[in-house]
Order: sequence, then C-alpha cells, then structure tokens
Amino acid sequence: MSGRAWGVLLVLCGAIFLEGIDVAMLNVALPAIREDLDMSTGMLQWVMSAYVLGYGGFMLLGGRAADLFGRRRMFVTWLVVFLLFSGLGGLATEGWMLIVARFVTGVAAAFMTPAGLSIITTGFEEGPQRNKALLVYSGTAAGGFSIGLVVGGLLAAVNWRWVFFAPVVLTLVILVAALVLIPRSPSPDRRGQSVDLAGALSVTGAILLLVFGVERAAHAPAAWTAATIGAGLVLFLVFVAIERRAASPLVRLGIFRSGSLVRANLAGLLFAAGFFGFQFIAVLYLQELRGWSSLQTSFALIVIGVDAILSPTLTPRLVARFGNAKVIFGGLLLAALSYALFLPVGADWTYGAMFPSLIILGLAFSLAYGPLTILATDGVAEEEQGVAGGLLYTSFQFGAALGLSFVAAVNIGATDGTSPAALLDGYRAALVVPLAAALAAVVISAFGLRRAGAGAGDGDSPSVPTAPAPEKSAPVEAAR
Repeated sequence: MSGRAWGVLLVLCGAIFLEGIDVAMLNVALPAIREDLDMSTGMLQWVMSAYVLGYGGFMLLGGRAADLFGRRRMFVTWLVVFLLFSGLGGLATEGWMLIVARFVTGVAAAFMTPAGLSIITTGFEEGPQRNKALLVYSGTAAGGFSIGLVVGGLLAAVNWRWVFFAPVVLTLVILVAALVLIPRSPSPDRRGQSVDLAGALSVTGAILLLVFGVERAAHAPAAWTAATIGAGLVLFLVFVAIERRAASPLVRLGIFRSGSLVRANLAGLLFAAGFFGFQFIAVLYLQELRGWSSLQTSFALIVIGVDAILSPTLTPRLVARFGNAKVIFGGLLLAALSYALFLPVGADWTYGAMFPSLIILGLAFSLAYGPLTILATDGVAEEEQGVAGGLLYTSFQFGAALGLSFVAAVNIGATDGTSPAALLDGYRAALVVPLAAALAAVVISAFGLRRAGAGAGDGDSPSVPTAPAPEKSAPVEAAR
C-alpha cells in the first residue's frame, strides 16, 4: 500500500477507535454521572440506551447515504456532529440534556461508521490488501474499547465531564487529518437514483422500535414489550413491500442472496449478544458481589483487549492460511468455551480463576470480529458497500441490545433476594444466555465451512494473493 493509503487507513482507524473509547469510557463513568446529576437508575439507563437507539436505528440510512452522497462528505460531516454533541454532553446540567446529546452522538456514529468502513472496502483492492486493512481496522476498534475502560475510570476519578471532553480533543485531531489525507472525489453519479424516503422512514422506525423494545424488556410490562416489538416487525414488513417496488431502493433485497453476507450478519448479531451480555454480568459480579471499584474492574477486563494486538498480527496469517470461514468458526467456538468456563463462577473466585475465560474471549474476538467484517462486505458491488457496512453494524448493535436485555431479564428473574448466594444464582443463570448465543453462532458459521470446502468462492476460502492496486487507486476510490 502507498503512504497515502496508509494515511487514509490511519484516519479511519482513529475514528473507529474514537467510537470504541467513547462507549467504554461512559460505561465506567455512569455512577459518577448519576450522583452529580441526581439521576434515577431508570433515567441513567437511558444515557446508554439513547446512544444505542441512535446508532442502531440510523445505521442503514447512514450506509446508504454514504453510497449516494459521497463517503468522504458523510464521514467528515458527521464527524463534526459527533464532536459538537460529545462536547455538549460534557456541559449537560440536567439528565435529559445528556440523554439528548447521547442520542445525537449515536446518530452521528451511525452515519460516520459505515462511511468509514466503505472507504476501506472500496479503496483497498479485494483480497489480501483489503483483508489486512480491515483486520487492522477491527483491531483498532477493539483497542479503543479496551483502553476506554481504563481511561474512563481514570477520567471519572477526576471529573466525569472529562469522559466527554477528552473525545472532543481526539475528534478534532482526526477531523483535521481527515480533511488533509482523505482526498475529494467527484460526487457519485445519482442519475436515476432518488432518495428512498419511504423506505428510510419505515426501516429506521422499525429498527428504533425493535431496539427500544428489546432495551426496555427487562424494565417494562410484557404486553408493552410485545406491542413495541410487534409494531417494529410490522414496519419491517412495510419496508420490504416498499423496497420491492422502489425504483431506487434503500436496500436492494437481492443483496441478501449472498450467503456469506447473511451468515456474517446473523453470526455477528449473536456474537455481539453474547459478548456484551457476558461483560455486563462480569461487571455486576465484580462490583456488586465482590465490591471491586470501577478502576479495578477496568483493569481486570482489559485482558480482553489482547485482540487489539492479535487482530492485525495473528489473524491475517490465519485467514491467509485457512480462510475466513474456518477462522470465524474457531473464534466462535472459543467464545463458547470462554462463557462455559465462567459458568460455575464462585463467590470467592480469584482473578487467576477468571483469567482463562477473559483471555480466551479476547482471542475469540480477534478471530471472529475482523473476518466477519470481511465476509459481510466480500463480493458486494462498490455502490453497495455502504449498505453492506450499515447492515453489519446494525446487526452488531441490535445483537448488543438483545444480549444486554436478555441477560438483564434472566438475572432479575433468577435473583431471589440480596444475599451473596442469591446474587450468584442470578449471575450463573444469566451466563447461560451468552453461551447459548455463541453456540447458535457456531451452528450458523458451520454452513460456511461446508461452502468453503466446496470451493464456493463466496469469501469463505483463503484469499489468493493478487497484484497490488495502483498507488493512486486507494486514496481516490476511498473518498467516493
């Protein structure tokens, strides 16, 4: 790759690192925010849920906007919005102000992230070059989340507002670098392509209702949850009907004929459900039962961030040797093993007893996350790369919301009292959810093994080295 192409990749990695560190820092700052702004537990939950709603609800629209209006333009514009509302979150004096700021920040990430991913998938030649770029990109995202756990604890110890102000400084640096390094390109040819407003409104509404229903499932009556999710499903049917007739659909339904794309999205949804659900229970166990501080918990979980090292170093070699399907399958098996090892957790477990689960989960993430990204975008036409990226990140976000909701519901239902024994029973019951999600993902990914063995050529087989693209192609195509 040329120096300019590496510069573009560095900027995009900075943006996904920013998104990861922003979410992780907020996680450990929530107790301090609640105390300062006098927020109830229910209202505090909306500080996280508002971001997930904005991010998950507008991701598909963000992916299509990148394809239609220019990837560089969408990336830079929404990076500015991310900067502004992150700063406004730090200035919030009321809980509702913080919640609104987090929702808009999530919307900004929903437009910014698929634009950045599609710059990579269109700017680097399909094969080893693109695979390496995507694995470096995914490793950076994981590194942001892991580092954010520790940095968030340190900043929250000073003042929780720095959890919002620190990303503003980082965003400003990334914005300047993006304006310098990501070149302008001609506007995409939109002749014959109108904005599918009806499709955008229906699918965004459907995703918002589904994520909202899942997020509130543990806190709302069953009838309310069923009605909300049912309304979301109805809107999805409306969306499908609109897309079948639209001249320029938001999401061409034929894209789902790609077996690799469908498998990657389903496995990604289940993997995210297990990963975030497990971390939620692990944090509760360490802080509620064991009495560990936020900073101690952050340092305990940072070992999961080993994937930030392994994703750009070990995973590309494994993908080149065994192919995406086998590497993903191995990663999902390791995730299931990690959750199974943590299942018999005791009230007095040492960190040494927890360590195997945490380190194996870090290895699982490094093997699964990046190759899933490759699989979800492999073979997709350039003009639909933004949509493919939006689909994948929607799956990740919805999976995270689903996992958190299910483990919370099971934990609440299985906890009979406040004694250590009762809390432990609740944690053990909830830990079955991530294990079940990982095993389901293993089953789905197994179909990719059969395709790879048959030489299907759908992105599951090992990549064959190809001639490098001309140096000018990466930076020019990246901005389209």
